[in-house]
Amino acid sequence: MTGSEDSPSFRLAYVPGVTPSKWVRIWNERLPDVPLTLLAVSVAEVFDVLRGGDADAGFVRLPVDRTDLSAIPLYTETTVVVVPKDHVVAAVDEVTAEDLADDIVLHPLDDTLDWEQLPGRPAIERPATTEDAIELVAAGVGLLIVPQSLARLHHRKDLTYRPVTDAPESRVALSWPEDRTTELVEDFIGIVRGRTVNSTRGRSASQPEPKSKGSDKGDKSAARRKPAAGKATGKPTGRNPRTGSGAPKGAKRGKPRRRS
Repeated sequence: MTGSEDSPSFRLAYVPGVTPSKWVRIWNERLPDVPLTLLAVSVAEVFDVLRGGDADAGFVRLPVDRTDLSAIPLYTETTVVVVPKDHVVAAVDEVTAEDLADDIVLHPLDDTLDWEQLPGRPAIERPATTEDAIELVAAGVGLLIVPQSLARLHHRKDLTYRPVTDAPESRVALSWPEDRTTELVEDFIGIVRGRTVNSTRGRSASQPEPKSKGSDKGDKSAARRKPAAGKATGKPTGRNPRTGSGAPKGAKRGKPRRRS
């Protein structure tokens, strides 16, 4: 928990291409009294931001050094090649790395893909950032292979992209310092993992319990008033009239068989 005990807050870092809006919306619904601050951080800086305490957790790209950081893998992205709209690649649905052998393929310094062997022909100089590489693609200098989210982030009307079927893939994860797994971090982990508000872990302190104390008496009184199973109440019992057994909740009911 960051800030004072009376005014907690949560700081969430995220790398380019990740869109945290869905999880932020759920956070604001569940913990309206705990402000969440978003920090846009480069791939090269995000782990230092987490270790330095400038963020409580962050959406990062794997791999993660598990020595002092915890991580939950979330999803894997499609890898695409960004090309000018008049490039021959734009005429097909997908390509392989071999299809790009005769093209200059840019390799920016902030590349997020783990290549064993770079495809295509290398550029004379590596661009500093993916954004710089996109500008070079638009200028006709070369092509760029990136996760699809980065192609969308840097979208231009004069460029398009196609999937590269055999390229390395980028995996996005939620990461946080292992020695600072606070209650708020646990709350956010619960949101990312899809836990309900009343689950054991991931429930915020501000959420009421499903049953309030002192309600047992009322429950017992209601139980005494409830008719015994099988009594005529004018309501269906859910039992099979032929066998007397009840179908399990959620079971599919078959159509009645016609006698021959």
